[in-house]
Amino acid sequence: MTATTKQSIFTTRSMAKIAILGAVAAILMMIEFPLPIAPSFYKLDFSEVAVLVGGFALGPAAAVAIEALKIVLNCLFNGSNTMFVGELSNFIIGCAMCVPAAMIYAKHKTRANALKGLAAGTLCMTLVGVIMNYFVAIPAYVSIAHFPLEAIIGMGAAIFPFITNTFQLVLACVTPFNLIKGVLVSLITALLYKHVSPLLHR
Repeated sequence: MTATTKQSIFTTRSMAKIAILGAVAAILMMIEFPLPIAPSFYKLDFSEVAVLVGGFALGPAAAVAIEALKIVLNCLFNGSNTMFVGELSNFIIGCAMCVPAAMIYAKHKTRANALKGLAAGTLCMTLVGVIMNYFVAIPAYVSIAHFPLEAIIGMGAAIFPFITNTFQLVLACVTPFNLIKGVLVSLITALLYKHVSPLLHR
């Protein structure tokens, strides 16, 4: 990223756009619902659509800023019932999708590159989601939030009876959950971006 790009993020106009998109993302984050393929504490929302739109229009650094603002606003208005473990995971996994997508699109702003970016972002989010849940999120739920590991695995086993450990839970539930989320978010972003991008480039 060039110095000019970095500076442009901190102009009054860019910061105003980031603030608006962060607020939109925070609102979208409140509209969440579970999927039948994963335990109910995994909720699907479409807040990354606003982050991707901002990342495509303003660059990957703006995507990080919007993602962070989304989390901060959500914590301010809703607090956290996961000792901030869920919010940290949401931020990292969200950035894992939006930053690669914005970086690829920034090289050549074409529809083909946008689709490549969305595909790469979905794969990155899925991979990081596996790593985060297995090594960070689930252990943190157990040690910090004092949620029994047996109960977490049991929620997965209620959906897929073959699940008996954390790795199987992550593989069978978290991986398809993030793939589905990535595909849906990508589709909405692809359909929406060209309609809203003129507003962001004014």
